[in-house]
Amino acid sequence: MQVHKTTVTPTKVKLTIEADQLLLEDTRSQVLRKLAKNVKLQGFRQGKAPLNLIEKNLDPNTYQSEFIDTALNRMYSEALIDQKIRPVAQPNVTIKKFVPFTELEFDAEVEVIGEVKLPDYTKIKLAKKPVEVTAKDVDAVIDNLRIRMSEKKEVDRAAQDGDEVWIDFEGRDAKTNEPVQGADGKDYPLALGSNTFIPGFEPNLIGVKPGEDKEFTLTFPENYGVKALQSKEVTFKVTITKVNEVTKPAVDDEFAAKVGPFKSADELKSDIKKQVTAEREQQNDRDYESDLLSQITEKSDVPVPAALTEEELTRLEREERQNIAYRGQTWQEHLDEEGVTEEEHREKNRPGAEMRVKAGLVLAEIAEKENIEVTPEELQMRIQLLKGQYQDPAMQAELDKPDNQREIASRIMSEKTIDVLVKHATTKPAAKKSAKKD
Repeated sequence: MQVHKTTVTPTKVKLTIEADQLLLEDTRSQVLRKLAKNVKLQGFRQGKAPLNLIEKNLDPNTYQSEFIDTALNRMYSEALIDQKIRPVAQPNVTIKKFVPFTELEFDAEVEVIGEVKLPDYTKIKLAKKPVEVTAKDVDAVIDNLRIRMSEKKEVDRAAQDGDEVWIDFEGRDAKTNEPVQGADGKDYPLALGSNTFIPGFEPNLIGVKPGEDKEFTLTFPENYGVKALQSKEVTFKVTITKVNEVTKPAVDDEFAAKVGPFKSADELKSDIKKQVTAEREQQNDRDYESDLLSQITEKSDVPVPAALTEEELTRLEREERQNIAYRGQTWQEHLDEEGVTEEEHREKNRPGAEMRVKAGLVLAEIAEKENIEVTPEELQMRIQLLKGQYQDPAMQAELDKPDNQREIASRIMSEKTIDVLVKHATTKPAAKKSAKKD
């Protein structure tokens, strides 16, 4: 078999493949044996007739079609191995010459993973940011616990800062008076002073009694999460339906004992500090690994195949659609909130998707360079851990599927590769020894 490779782009190649006689003869015999299983000739048991008789009784179109498909698949697979090509999509095949069972030549154009040029990542150093937990951070957790354990008593008076109010509200465009999507709610509990609504909303409700309405106009922040509402002037009409006076418990030993197995408030605060510290250290490690990989990726020369970017965009959108559905919102409502079309939404995510693909290719190249592998024992151990977390039989069955196991193995490979990068980045260079004086 002869193979000629032409580089079309950094991520696309064209293979011109010509079969040799030995390969075609072997393929012909393979196809005849396969088709013979369904051929019955008089005087022979089904599938047991000689191949030369089988060949004469086959439908010519079926025979040639099966022969071409088998030969193309075999030749293409062998050419990929021979040329060390890593395809990322199905090839576009064009048959250039076919003389039944004696000559076959075709072109296969396919997107591939191009050459990844890495920097000397072993010399890239990155200091870890220190993790600090202050008394203010601990107090914030304590205050949240106090709110959860507070006593609420309905009162017939005007709302005050610190109260919980139940409200019905609607927002309209201050200029057009049209209803604003996402700016309305009914029977909504709101803690005054929590700053969970946009600036200015909660202070406007102080002094309003149950059953009373309050109308006011606010401007949404420039950086508000919903693009369609950024810097938008909205007139709110709010009705307070109930006011609860909230009494928080004192932070003492009795409070600590109610929260958990703590003998004192100091012991509770100490435990909170440990937990917050552990959470921040975990997040700090994730941020550090992400920053380190970003630095290495930015210094790498990586041609990104369009097919992989499209695949990543589709995956990200599928996850986003699922999250939107969980929130009880339609995809079109989400797009309207963002103020974008479906195509604009996809293009907005393209740079991030491309960077994720690029980082994945960099990790794969480093893993190969460092001879990092995932052993069957490591894979099975991770699968057993995951099965311990997910008791649902359906979920456990998913973990046994080959595709999911390949994904888990890929995740382990990435983790091991990142561990190597972190080791390089945090290891101080050895001090140079000074020359001895005579």
